Amino acid sequence: MKELRSRILAGMLIVLALLVSACGAQSKEDVMKKLSGKWTDSKGYELTAVMEIRTGQEPRLYDVEVWHTKPDYYRVSVTQDGSDEAQMILRNKEGVFVVTPSVGKTYKFQSDWPEKNSQAYLIGALAEDIRADKKATMKEEEKEYVFETATRNNHRKMLPYQRIHIDKKSLLPVKVSVLDENKEEQIMISFKKISLGTDRDAGDYAAEKHAAPPKDKKGAAAMDEDDDEEADEEESGEQKDGDTSKDGSTDGSTEESSDGSTDGSTEESQDKEGNDEAGAELDGEEFRTSYPILKWEGVNLLDEETVGKGAEKRVYLTFGGEKEFIIVQEKAQAPADAVVPVFAEGDPADLGFTIGAITDNSISWEQEGVSYFIASNGLSREEMVEVATSLIQSEQK
Repeated sequence: MKELRSRILAGMLIVLALLVSACGAQSKEDVMKKLSGKWTDSKGYELTAVMEIRTGQEPRLYDVEVWHTKPDYYRVSVTQDGSDEAQMILRNKEGVFVVTPSVGKTYKFQSDWPEKNSQAYLIGALAEDIRADKKATMKEEEKEYVFETATRNNHRKMLPYQRIHIDKKSLLPVKVSVLDENKEEQIMISFKKISLGTDRDAGDYAAEKHAAPPKDKKGAAAMDEDDDEEADEEESGEQKDGDTSKDGSTDGSTEESSDGSTDGSTEESQDKEGNDEAGAELDGEEFRTSYPILKWEGVNLLDEETVGKGAEKRVYLTFGGEKEFIIVQEKAQAPADAVVPVFAEGDPADLGFTIGAITDNSISWEQEGVSYFIASNGLSREEMVEVATSLIQSEQK
């Protein structure tokens, strides 16, 4: 009898443990409901993140900053690590704009971005990705919920999957990994800071506010040098004759350097002229042609033609075989008026590291001072994005 009671008691304990465990576990639907409420019910959000792209020969890092104010105001800024060249995509009541301040160029789109083209750094788009994929899976870890869903962006043919890591306590995304068909990580976005409930004025999203090219660094540096020089002169005037610096040299209007040259206005003038010449040489440099790295069988480079030299250089790469397309590359030119937007056909194409314009027959973008254009009557939009992505990330020859 005692043995029977012990078995019954053990069975009841097991059933109770299973019930408690089941009650404590969060279902995918429960978590999705919480996320949807937290991510989409606030007035807006601001975030900063680091994006790492690993599809090229060397990983590339980009700083990403996002502003969003309900219902339809967006500002996304993407800057490559170690570079001052940023590119922005803005959405306001007037439309969608892609702004490249470094060349003072703005493109305007009549587009519903980002409704049908999600980006992994837009948390509202991530919530929609989870809802849209009926086959999405969720794994509960110690500190995170990890969703695996299909992607809905321009990379979806090459990068069809993504893993979204969500902190259990804050219910905010921590990391998003975009995966290729072999489930290998190709793009990783690490969120540094997310602030929910922010609300910016509509004027903060105006394209003209962000379209002006940056101030001339050389001019700013010259102003700093002038300020330093004036400060040195004032300090020198306050000192008594014969005062010396720490290294024992006299603090006069011309100080002799170790090579015997004088550090005066003549040298500053020479330095300025040298910097101007270097800048002129840089402006006239020929860019290096980029070539796509593709795994397409039966597609070959049939012809390469270069027209012009220096800043006027233009390169035509013609590919044929199973798929036909042409790639045009030239130095990006700044417009006469940086404030006036240029109308762009098609939709914004988020290539991860830059934003271009895509139609059914072409895709164009600018990156690191070079303008790229791909045209084809036979490639799909996804295939054009694949060519563009491989081109940007290939080694320049």
